[in-house]
Amino acid sequence: MATSISTAELREGRLGAIRATTAKSSHAGDPAVSYTEVSRAVKAGGLLRRARWFYLLLATGLLVALAADVTGMALLGPSWFQLILAGVLGLILTQFAFFAHEAAHRQVMSSGPANDRVGRFIGTFVIGMSYAWWVNKHTRHHANPNQIGKDPDIAIDTISFIEEDAAKQTGFLAWLTRRQGYLFFPLLSLEGLNLHWTSFRLLAAPEPVKHRVTEIALISARFGIYLGLLFWFFPPAIAGAFLGVQLVVFGVYMGASFAPNHKGMPIIPEGVKLDFFSKQVRTSRNITGGWWATALFGGLNYQVEHHLFPSMARPHLSKARVLVREHCASRGVPYTETTLAESYGIVIAYLNRVGLQARDPFACPVIAQYRRA
Repeated sequence: MATSISTAELREGRLGAIRATTAKSSHAGDPAVSYTEVSRAVKAGGLLRRARWFYLLLATGLLVALAADVTGMALLGPSWFQLILAGVLGLILTQFAFFAHEAAHRQVMSSGPANDRVGRFIGTFVIGMSYAWWVNKHTRHHANPNQIGKDPDIAIDTISFIEEDAAKQTGFLAWLTRRQGYLFFPLLSLEGLNLHWTSFRLLAAPEPVKHRVTEIALISARFGIYLGLLFWFFPPAIAGAFLGVQLVVFGVYMGASFAPNHKGMPIIPEGVKLDFFSKQVRTSRNITGGWWATALFGGLNYQVEHHLFPSMARPHLSKARVLVREHCASRGVPYTETTLAESYGIVIAYLNRVGLQARDPFACPVIAQYRRA
């Protein structure tokens, strides 16, 4: 069994091994070799081992929090103070979403099928989203982050993430796109509803869906129990307001957790091929803050390390950061890390800059190039 090592040991021992290997390697400029070296150091440090006790305690804590929130709802009765508990429920469900995300990346259980069973149950029955849809989308994102035509997370939707898409918007959407940076967080209030609706559409579509029957059954049971109890015990006005607040908090929390990771980072043109190491590091952004950021964002604050080692358990990401960050510095590879406030500022400014293209759909390509600068 691999033993745990401290951050100082990682810094002085493992990083030294990387540098020694780099000095001896005749392929020092080869990005593939670069990734192999840092990967070996990560494995040698035991940072790819499971963290079963962590996830057991996390699951227990989330279940206790959910039970406490439901108990508070029952004790409080038909009161408008229920809206506070609705907001708390939105936070708890987002934390469950982080857990499902980690299960999908094979971080929680020992085998792939076991992780999928855990992720599917949490994703469909607890959260109310299609696990099959999300895994398909998220896998494509990890394979080609921020690459036009391949990363679904930058595909055009209500928000435009590249100038070419912004230029296609007309009417009300063009008006919205020109202001999309400032409207980004208000629009996230609808993201919870959008995630549920997208899941329903996919499960009802004729295209093949893995475990369609299971997901339909779990999601139907989830909403039947949730909405049934909500409108049975509370007056319609309070029940509707409770549902609205929960969806808003869930949507904003989810969107605000994933947005800082890649938005505003370099966009890879369609057809361009990059090595794995450069592609993952250059398009990802870490958020500083330490333990509180890790707890708040479910480990997504270590986005660079998560993209390099998707199956790495949450507790090991901070130690992997020491290796990856200094390895990037030794190789001259840009490693981006900002505060949470700075990351949101970057996202808003980037979306507004892209949105300007909606003002003039026939803008000269040279002007568009300067706008990206």
